[in-house]
Amino acid sequence: MNEKLTVQIIGAPIACAEGIKDSWRDTANWAAKQLHQRFGDAVQMEYYDLFDPSCPALPPNAQLPLVLVEGEVISSGGKIPMPAIRKRLEALLLPTR
Repeated sequence: MNEKLTVQIIGAPIACAEGIKDSWRDTANWAAKQLHQRFGDAVQMEYYDLFDPSCPALPPNAQLPLVLVEGEVISSGGKIPMPAIRKRLEALLLPTR
């Protein structure tokens, strides 16, 4: 497989008493490092702020953060589920026996 698999995370800044925090972006950056360690250059991570012009369209009833692997919704709302992301990537990368 020559093309990279794409993980997309869509989030938004969060307003709190201390100001605006970009926690989902920070978590997505951490996740990208973890995925790179495990899968090398076979996987690329893309983070989108909900208000970015290049943000992909959200499916109906989606909640943030939205996590997609190769366009398939892995998670909508809650936390960024690294085990589910890894499991899906492994299924796509490993040949079936």
